[in-house]
Amino acid sequence: MPPALRRSAAGVLLVLATLVLLLPWGGAQAHGFSSTVYADVTSPETGVVRVDLGLEYDLLVVSAAENQDDDPLFEEGTAAWEDGDLPAQATALAEHSDSVVAYVTDRFAVTAAGAACTPTVHGDYEIEMRDVPYAHLVLDYDCPAADVHEVTSELFPDDEGYVKDTKTVVTYDLDLRDGSAALDSDDPTFSTQQSTLERFWEFFRLGAEHLYGGLDHVLFLVALIAGSRRLREVVLAATSFTLAHSVTFVLAALGLVDVPADLVEPVIALSIAVVAAWHLVTIWRRRGAALDIASTSQSHLSLDRTGWGRLGIVFCFGLVHGLGFAGALGIDAAWSWTLLWSLLVFNIGIEAVQLAMIAVAFPLLVLLRRRSPVTALWVTGLVSAGVAAMGLVWFVQRVLA
Repeated sequence: MPPALRRSAAGVLLVLATLVLLLPWGGAQAHGFSSTVYADVTSPETGVVRVDLGLEYDLLVVSAAENQDDDPLFEEGTAAWEDGDLPAQATALAEHSDSVVAYVTDRFAVTAAGAACTPTVHGDYEIEMRDVPYAHLVLDYDCPAADVHEVTSELFPDDEGYVKDTKTVVTYDLDLRDGSAALDSDDPTFSTQQSTLERFWEFFRLGAEHLYGGLDHVLFLVALIAGSRRLREVVLAATSFTLAHSVTFVLAALGLVDVPADLVEPVIALSIAVVAAWHLVTIWRRRGAALDIASTSQSHLSLDRTGWGRLGIVFCFGLVHGLGFAGALGIDAAWSWTLLWSLLVFNIGIEAVQLAMIAVAFPLLVLLRRRSPVTALWVTGLVSAGVAAMGLVWFVQRVLA
């Protein structure tokens, strides 16, 4: 192979490898190294701010037990989690409520115009199933009179070593304002004075970081890029994927569609393998003509049977990926235009990363195909084979899990 072609092939492989290897690698659950806290903030009466916290149960148990040196909490809480006994999980938290509340209130605070509010527990612990069991802890914060409140969440920080980059999704109806916000270690505090633009920026960044940190969604996109023969194909595929996952994302995040994660996650893994294998099958069937579009259509789309079939597959799997995106955000609040716009901005953040990846990788792939179509087939074939193998491994892991 001439030196110029070797450099081109190496460049494409380097770009595709960099897009994957710079991401946090997960196992069977590609998002399993992160966690999301949910906080519903209201004011039932003057001077009181009520916070309904949703916390990943097993993470709460190990974090609180270690922080408060409470071995019985760890033993009883872990046993209840392993048994899948939701009432026993609530009992374990109630019996060790001092340790749990001390851990949570040390990392979740409400202030009124800068003055600290005093928390007390309201009601009993409840456990609900999301992707995993979540504990509900309701706290009433006694606050001095103020027109502005701030919420700070530093729950489950990176230095605990259990999860990375915990997000807290806040929905609120407070100080004659309502809406939603997203907090993380970089921006842990939200104020009811915060502008609409600031709140939407948080959701945009949350969406971008979610796609960047979700290796399964990224590999799906890599498979799309590697298997696209023309710019119009990758654009149409990305558009189809966007439309599909936008629909199910909004419906699921608003609680209008509910599909169990133990079904969604294996299908997402399978989608990676199928889309990658589609390109491998095309190479096997058409050999050197795999890059040709067998169509005499004069339309702007000008797709052949292979292209249309691939587009349909991408759309169907995009519907499932949307359920995965919604599961990661986990909002199931009642319908509101504010919440809807927050969800759409989260989705735009996802698309920004997606388009950036296409803009970086596909032009290099086009350059290689123009200089050496055979080398391009080998490069994309190897990439697709690797992605398909990873998708199948994840599929088996998620089904067995």
